[in-house]
Amino acid sequence: MNATPAASSNDADETIPHLGESLARIDPDLGNPTRLGLVASLKNRDRAEFKLLRDSLGISDSVLSRHVTALEKAGLVSVAKGYVGKRPRTWVSITKDGIRRLDGHVQALREIAGG
Repeated sequence: MNATPAASSNDADETIPHLGESLARIDPDLGNPTRLGLVASLKNRDRAEFKLLRDSLGISDSVLSRHVTALEKAGLVSVAKGYVGKRPRTWVSITKDGIRRLDGHVQALREIAGG
C-alpha cells in the first residue's frame, strides 16, 4: 500500500512564498560557515584576539588567517597588530559595513527558513 498522505483541499490554495529576494540578499562573503561564525562572534564585542577566535572556531592559525584576510579584503573586518609586553598580538574587529551585511545575511536566512 502507498503511504502517501492524501492532499487536503487547502493544499491547492496555499502559496509558496517567493524566496528570490531573500536568496538575492545572501552575502557571498558570508556563505562559508567559518566566515559566518567569525563575523558573528565579533558582532557584540569591540575586538577579539586572533588566538581567541582560533580556539573558539576550532581551526588552525593558517585557516583563520586565510579567512580573516578574505573578510578584511571584503571590508567586513579590520585587523590591528600590536604588542602585549614583548609578545606580538593580532586583534580583529567587525566593521560597520560588516555589521550591516551580517544583519542582512541573517535576516535573509531567517526568511528562507520560514522564521
